[in-house]
Formats: sequence, C-alpha cells, structure tokens
Amino acid sequence: MPNWPSARDWLFSVKAFIASMLALWIALYMGLPRPYWAMATVYVVAHPLTGATRSKALYRVAGTLIGACASVALVPMFVNAPPLLMAIVALWAGVLLYFSLLDRTPRSYVFMLAAYTLALVALPAVDNPGGIFDIAIARSEEICVGILCASVVGAVLFPTSVTAVFGDRTRQWMADATVWATDMLSQNPQARATRHKSRHKLAADIIALDQLITQLSYDTDSAGRVRAARELRGRMTMLLPVLSSLAAIVESMQAHHGVPQVLTARMREVSDWIQAGAVTPPPNVDMTVDMTVDMTAANSVEAVEEATQDADSGAAGADRWDAAMLTAATDRLQQMVALWQDCVTLCRAICNREKGADEPMAGWTPMFRRWDVGAARHYDYGMMLFSTSTVALGIFLMGMLWIWSGWADGASAVALGAVACCFFAAADEPAPMIQSFFNANVVAVVMAMVLLFAVLPIAQNYELLVLSFALPFLAIGLLIAQPRFAPIGLALGVVTASDIGIQGVYSADFTTFFNSNIAGVAGILFALLWTLAMRPFGTQAAVRRLVRASWSDIADHAQVTDARSHTHHHTQLRSRMLDRVAQLVPRLAASASEVSSDGFNEVRVELSTLALQRELPSLEANQQHAVRRVLRSVAGYYEARLKGKLDAPPPALCTRLSRAQSLVRSPIALSALVEMHVSMFPPAVLPAPIPAKP
Repeated sequence: MPNWPSARDWLFSVKAFIASMLALWIALYMGLPRPYWAMATVYVVAHPLTGATRSKALYRVAGTLIGACASVALVPMFVNAPPLLMAIVALWAGVLLYFSLLDRTPRSYVFMLAAYTLALVALPAVDNPGGIFDIAIARSEEICVGILCASVVGAVLFPTSVTAVFGDRTRQWMADATVWATDMLSQNPQARATRHKSRHKLAADIIALDQLITQLSYDTDSAGRVRAARELRGRMTMLLPVLSSLAAIVESMQAHHGVPQVLTARMREVSDWIQAGAVTPPPNVDMTVDMTVDMTAANSVEAVEEATQDADSGAAGADRWDAAMLTAATDRLQQMVALWQDCVTLCRAICNREKGADEPMAGWTPMFRRWDVGAARHYDYGMMLFSTSTVALGIFLMGMLWIWSGWADGASAVALGAVACCFFAAADEPAPMIQSFFNANVVAVVMAMVLLFAVLPIAQNYELLVLSFALPFLAIGLLIAQPRFAPIGLALGVVTASDIGIQGVYSADFTTFFNSNIAGVAGILFALLWTLAMRPFGTQAAVRRLVRASWSDIADHAQVTDARSHTHHHTQLRSRMLDRVAQLVPRLAASASEVSSDGFNEVRVELSTLALQRELPSLEANQQHAVRRVLRSVAGYYEARLKGKLDAPPPALCTRLSRAQSLVRSPIALSALVEMHVSMFPPAVLPAPIPAKP
C-alpha cells in the first residue's frame, strides 16, 4: 500500500508555502537583490516540528553570518591570488566541516553551513571584490527574512510540538521493543527466526527517536523532559547488548544439556510480564540492579542452588558449568528486567507530561544502576579527517579547474559542488546521496525552466505569481514532510526557487538561465565523481572500524587491573562502548546476517572485562591469579586480531577461562567469565573439564 500524505503532511506543506510566499513578498518589498534566496531559505529551515524549525533557524543565522564575515575578510585580501584564495576556501570548508562532525547536536549545522557559505558568497564576488561587503549584507538579509518567516508561520499557524510526536514515537518504540524482547526470550524456533527482522525495526525506531531528542530542547518543554528523553534513549541502547548476551547464553545451554526448567519458567514469566505492559513486577526476579550493593549475587546463588538440586545428576564439572551459565543467565535477565522497567516508567512519564502532568523526572529513581555511564563518546578521528580532507581537496580542485578554464559561470559550479560535498560528508556512503541530490537538481532545472518560460510570463501580478507556484511547491512540501523523501524535496524546493531567480521585474533570458544552471549541475556532477573515486567503501567499512576500535579498547585495557585507580576510567570506557553500540545500531539495520560480527560480542567481552577488574580486589589470591591470566590472554588475543594474526580465540584461552571458572566463587565474576566464553567461542565449544568445588 502506498504511504499517502497525512493531514499533518498537508498542513506542513501549506505552512511552508505560505512562509515562502511571505518571505518572497518581503524581500521584493525591501528591494533585496536576490529575493529568491529568502524563498529558498524557507524550504531549508522548514520542518514539520516547530522545535526543529527553531533550531535550524537559529543555527542557520549563525552559520550564515560566520560565512559572510569570512567572505568580507578574505576576498579583498586574496582576490589577486586566485589559487591562494581557493586554497583558503577549501581549507576553511575542511576545518569547519571537521568541527561539525565532532558536534552531534543541532549546533553542528552552524559549522557545516559556515563551511560552504564562504564558497557561496565569496566565489561569485571575485569579479567585484569592492562590493563584497554589500553582497554579504544582502545575502544575510535575504536569508534572515526567510528564516524569520519560516519561524513565525510555523509557530503561529497550528504549531506542531515535538512533544506530541515524541510521545507517539516512544509508544511505537515500546511496541516494537516488546516484539523483539519476547522474540529473544522465546525458545520457539519461529520466534528465533524473526529476531533479526525485529532488531532491524528496533534499530530504525532508535534512529527516529535520536532525531527527535535533538530537537526537544528547542520545544516549549522543561529540562526534565529532555533528561527523560535522553535517559530513555540510553536504556534503549543498553537493552541491545543485554538481550543479545542472554540469547547467546541460552543458545549455549541448548547446545550442551538444555535450558534448566527454572530459567525457562523465569523467561516465560518475564515475557508475559512485558506483553502485559509491565504493570506489576515480574515474579521471582529482583529488579534492583545496583553496582555498589549488587543483589545479583544473592539471587543468582539461590537460582544456582535450585538448579543444581533439580537438574539431572552428572559429572561435577558439567554441573559446575551448567550452574555457572545459569548464574550468568539470571544476572542478564535481572539487568534486562531493570532496564525494561526504567523504559516503561520513562515512557509513561513522557506521555503523561504530554497530557499536562507534572515534571516527568520528579522523584524518579532508576532501577538499572549497574553501569555508571559518563559523557564520553567514540569518534573515528581517522575517518573524519579523511572525509573532511577529501572534501577540501575536491573543492580546491574544482576551483582550480574553474580558474584554469576561465569559465564565466564556474563560480556557481564550485559553490554547488561544495554544498554537495559538505552536506553529505558525515554519511558512510555519501555517493548515493549526492546522486539523489544531482537527480533532484536536474529535475529542478527542468521545473524552473517550465515555470520561468511557460507559466510566469502570464503572471501579471503577485497574486497570479503565488497561484503559479502553488501546485509545484505544495507537492515539494509534501515530499519534505516525509522523512524518506525529505532530502529530495529539500533539493527540489531550494534549487527550483533559486533557478527561477525571481526579481522585481520579469527579465528571463534563456542563455543566462542555461549557463548558470548547467554550471551548478556540473559542480554537483564533479562532487559525485570525486566522491565515488575517493570514498568507494561504505557501511561495512564503518562497521569494521567500529569493531576494530572495540578490539583496541579491549587489548589496551584488559590488563589494567587496579580498579581503585581506574574507576573514572572505567566509567568513560563504558560510556564510549555504549556510544559505539549506538553508532552500530543504525548500521546493523543493513546487516544481512544475525551471526555476523556485529560488535555486540566485543561489547559483551568489554563489559565482562570491566566487571572482572571491579571484582578483583574481593577475590582470594589464587582466584585473582587465575582471573589475571584470563585478562592477559584476552588482551593478547585482541592484539593479535588487530595485527591480523588470529581469527579465532586460541584453545589456551578456553583452558584459562575454565580454570578461572572452577576457582571463582563470586557470582558476578563467574557471570563475567561465562559471558566471555559464550561471546568468544561458538556454542558447540565446551569448556575444559572443571573440577567440582570442595
């Protein structure tokens, strides 16, 4: 079934059209030299959500002013040295683009816009350096008029709050997460077959929520609401490795002696509790998971004793391994329950706030407190530097081709090529997006030509001009309103308005129109070919680099066993790991295999490493020695993986894990050792025989 535009989409399109026509009228009334920039700017900043429009408007003003000021400062100084000016423009774009990639908030728009605004304003003015100040002022005024109109119309005419949409999305996420969680908890083969698909849907939901959360602080909401949204997003991410860990442990149990009845019953009870809406606590599961007073130990010991009494008699080592796996499974189940209750509580608080309830975070105490997560984030500095350097080099080469060729309209080619390169530099695969941008520009040129030479000549007044624009621009607004088509709609709206080039008096000339617009298309085509040549790799390369970053973290930190002096370091490491998972989630949606190396195994090994380091001071001397040998082996294995020397863990690591499991009595440390084993070895690989504990 086609996804027809909703009433909300139509409302947004009408509002954007009204704002664009108002901006055009004001710019014409003020006698600005390029009033169509005001009209185009409306479609740049317009968004179905009022908060998103505010943030884009604010940061577009800031980015425009920075780029315009740079133009005023640089063009008069270097206009007589064109290669040097192009080098400065390219370097400016690369540096500011790098800063935009470092900032993952809406503030990044300031740096990205300033990066290409210099090229947009400065390069067309090289023939008139004395007028650069007037040009910069005019461009700023035109853009500010468009921003003001978009903001005012969006806020006055039926404003759509991020609050209402976010409430709807959180409810949708809880519904999809319920499907995934029950699939993961079920041992039904049919449910296991749908896990990968439901995980993909959950990944898409998290991406959608990410985009909304960044806009919440610009809506008319309290700081508590923003905090609640961020807490919910964090726990959504934590659920992924926790449930992945539980599923891996259960799969290992099935490969050995089967899943104990006590665990099957608990998983079934938790699944029923989730499907019932988590109104009451799940039976027999303590849902307080605290790092300092961790009752996982007590509950796990009880579960292990129960399982050992009920299970079939066998070898002492097999009993010990089965009990150890049950300890780990119970621990993960408790984490999952605590996370789920936090998610449900936060979701209800957000939805109640939407209906006028009190502060959503007032009196809230998280049930999941095991991982103290700081503010550290993972950045792939190498890839960021490569991406921005290739953009800068591409802009410089475009500029030098323009200089050497003496093409009169070459400035437009360089400017639009810079826009295309900067706009999509953060993507893993920018080439397909630039291809869509190129296609949209070609369509926009054709639309502009039809409007300019066939429709506008009969528009004798402003009212007829508005009627002439209504059909195409209302359709463009509908495209922008739908996330799948928003980039295409944005390109069509901005480029069509710019290509028409409305002035105070109709003075269309086909030769001028063709030359100027073919230059823009040529610049985008150069950006596409340059990107295809310089960045042929895609999402899989980004996933590999993220996974290798996890290997590097494990290799660097597995042997750091002084937990007392590294508490803060552990917090930062956990934060970086979870941020890495958040970056993996959208990329996993494109993954074709559930069993492929998707980064979750590495995250689980890393968390287990930190848990062992935290428990070391409380272990006896012989247990500490065994655990340290495990950590050294883990570090050595991942160092070898980084160097390409090993593809699978060595048997010696399995032996050391088994030895440590036979000695360790702490349920937390034992769970971590089991987690390491099931994460690093296939389910069919049994640990070495474990002697019974005295």
